[in-house]
Amino acid sequence: MDIVLEGDPRLRQKAMKIRQVDDSLRRIAENMHETMLDAPGVGLAGPQVGVMRRIAVVHLPAGYVDEDDPDITLTLINPEIVKGHGRVVAQEGCLSIPHWVGMVPRFETITAKAMDLNNRHVRIKAEGMLARVIQHEVDHLDGILFVDRVEDKSTLFEVDDETAEDDFAVVD
Repeated sequence: MDIVLEGDPRLRQKAMKIRQVDDSLRRIAENMHETMLDAPGVGLAGPQVGVMRRIAVVHLPAGYVDEDDPDITLTLINPEIVKGHGRVVAQEGCLSIPHWVGMVPRFETITAKAMDLNNRHVRIKAEGMLARVIQHEVDHLDGILFVDRVEDKSTLFEVDDETAEDDFAVVD
């Protein structure tokens, strides 16, 4: 799938709610996972690949932040943040805004609800990087980009591919 870049109006639109997961949506989810991993990124929302539906995929590889972190792979259908606590400001980037990062405030811990690929309702309690990624993806589904959340615009700066891979959290 092609990643939609900033300037495309689809990134500023709210994605449509999904009534039921079917085989077609499962194929979209699989393609989104492949696209995210190839990019590489740790999250991807439907609008970022031109799918204007409320679907997001997440993959945090084992040891992504701390060496004992488990491998986490999620597909979230109609995700919503239902609770958030604490506040952490950290660097974020986005596959739809390549080469740019900025300091973004997010909840430190969240509770989210969604559906999985089997139409089951799930609740996710997340903290740290997983909480940040889920919040970032839910924003995409609402037409919000990370640059909209940057409070101090002087923290936005351009990085090259090599620096971005080594030093910065590119959320999706």
